[in-house]
Amino acid sequence: MYALRPGHGSDMKPRLLLLLSPLLTATLGCAVEKSDNPLSPTVAGPIPGVEITAPRVLEPNGNMQIAANAQPLTLLLENAYTTGPRPLNYLFEVASDANFANKVFQREGVEPGQGGRTSLRLPDALGTGRSYFWRALAQDGANTGPYSSPGTFVVYTPVAFDKPQPISPADNITSSDNVPDFSFRNAPRVGNPGPITYVIEISTSIAFTTINVAWTVAEQPNITKLTSPGGLPGSTQLYWRVRAYEATAIGPWSDIATFRTPTPVVVAPSPSPGIPPGGSCSSFSQPFQIVDCRRKQYSTIPHDQLVVFLRAVASDLNKAGIAGGPFGLLRKTGGANCGGYSCDILCAGNGGSQRQWDILGDVEGAQTPAWIGPKSGSEIRVDSCEVQ
Repeated sequence: MYALRPGHGSDMKPRLLLLLSPLLTATLGCAVEKSDNPLSPTVAGPIPGVEITAPRVLEPNGNMQIAANAQPLTLLLENAYTTGPRPLNYLFEVASDANFANKVFQREGVEPGQGGRTSLRLPDALGTGRSYFWRALAQDGANTGPYSSPGTFVVYTPVAFDKPQPISPADNITSSDNVPDFSFRNAPRVGNPGPITYVIEISTSIAFTTINVAWTVAEQPNITKLTSPGGLPGSTQLYWRVRAYEATAIGPWSDIATFRTPTPVVVAPSPSPGIPPGGSCSSFSQPFQIVDCRRKQYSTIPHDQLVVFLRAVASDLNKAGIAGGPFGLLRKTGGANCGGYSCDILCAGNGGSQRQWDILGDVEGAQTPAWIGPKSGSEIRVDSCEVQ
């Protein structure tokens, strides 16, 4: 800044020091601020002696199942602790592998939440049908803590069914007999359902205010078929519908299909004897056939014979080895209309696993054989099932 002229060195030295002193003071002041104020943004590198703990993942974790339609999901952790003076923020990472080589989401600078916990809602839904891993670490801008142990969860597509499509009988045709073959195209679905079953309901009412009979059948490839397990009333206009279900989902009813049954042909009695009243019907392989066989042993079942009828049907079902048993009578906790039993229901199992079937339908005052069910869970009132 200044050149010393020969002979004037002693006069200029005090002046030079005076001019340089503000610069020295500013420089020394910066050094003092950097060491004395750890919250200053000028601090670079780790602060010696500061320790930051790992946060702890809370939810989701433990391979929690997350439905795809419940997204975007929220990550929740328990906050980390620090021995340093600087405030913490968090880095969140989500990956499709345990080594976090394939990260699908990352965000840093997340401010800590209140109450010792921090949450972060993901901006978008994750891909379905796979497992995910997530972790977090705390940092203060100068020091970084360790990663948390990873949390794990699975995103899945919930099972859902569309309507099956009835094929035959339909278009109000007249069936060749009163045990027609039913067929329908299987219900479209999403997700990964377990074993799929269909329930077919048949009614004389297009509104299905009365269910004449209901049957179940396991799904077959592409098109499912079922030959009527029992005879339908002759010369009758009938309506039928079908829907799919599995352990976690029930689908909608199909469109309604219509058909008629032919007029019964009167056939001369066979010279061979039929089943005598009280004779066993356990030789049949379908539950409705057993109910129908026992019902035919009466013109009208007297009220005091209803329990006898129920016991006989349950016994025949068990002797025939019908799936879903062993079957029994439903002992009600209240009422004595049929000696304390249900007058028209058979059951299997007890407690939360109990299933019930209605075996007598009431159509225009007649006691018609039926096999409607199984009903379970919230559909029934659970009582004691006495196996026969």
